[in-house]
Amino acid sequence: MKRSEINALLRENLQFIREQNFSLPPFAFFTPEEWKEKGAEYDEIRSHMLGWDVTDYGLGDYENTGLFLFTIRNGSLTDPNCKKTYAEKLLISNENQYCPMHFHWNKMEDIINRGGGNLIVEVYNCADDESLADTPVTVTCDGRVFTVPAGTKLCLKPGESVTLPPKQYHAFWAEEGHGKVLIGEVSMVNDDNTDNRFLNPMGRFPKIEEDEAPLYLLCNEYPEAK
Repeated sequence: MKRSEINALLRENLQFIREQNFSLPPFAFFTPEEWKEKGAEYDEIRSHMLGWDVTDYGLGDYENTGLFLFTIRNGSLTDPNCKKTYAEKLLISNENQYCPMHFHWNKMEDIINRGGGNLIVEVYNCADDESLADTPVTVTCDGRVFTVPAGTKLCLKPGESVTLPPKQYHAFWAEEGHGKVLIGEVSMVNDDNTDNRFLNPMGRFPKIEEDEAPLYLLCNEYPEAK
C-alpha cells in the first residue's frame, strides 16, 4: 500500500469515527515527530501494538480485501509483568470489503456492530485438519445461544454482537447498500503475530511504499523510547 493511501484512509475514517460519536485516546493523535520524543512511560503502547493498523493482508487489494483498525488497549501473552488479560479494538469495514476467513488459536472475542450499516459475519467450525467443517455451529449473540448450519451468514445490526470462541472460523464484511460499519472488538489478549490462523495463508501487515510522509504511525512503526 502507498503511504498516501494510508493517510487518506486515516483522514476518511477519523471523520467516520467522529460521526459515530466515538472518542479515541490521546495517543491516537501523536505525530511521528512527537513519538520520537516519547519516553519509556509509553512502552505499553509500543510493545502491545496499540494504535493505528491498516491491512490489505499482503494481497494488494485493500478495497476488496482489507480492514482498518485501532487497538485501544491490550495485554500480553509473553510479558509476565503484564496483568491485563483483555483487549479492545475499533475496526472499520467498508461495504463488501472482505475480512478473510480465519480463527484465533487462543483468543475469544466479541464482535460488536457499534454503528453505521449492517455487519455480515460468516461462521464455521474448524475440522480436525483445520479446514472448514460442515457441522452445525453453536453461536452466542447478545446472550442468546443457538445453533446454525455451517457457513451461516449472521447479520448484525447496530448494537448487536456475536461471541467467537477460539478455533471458530469467521469472516466478515459490511453489507452492500447499508454503508460502512464501525466495529467494536472486546476480547482476550490479542497477538497478531502468533494467534491468527487464516484458512488461506496470507500476510497480516502491509508492505508500504513511502510516497509521502506519514500522518500517524501504524502500530508496528513506533521508534524506541529515548
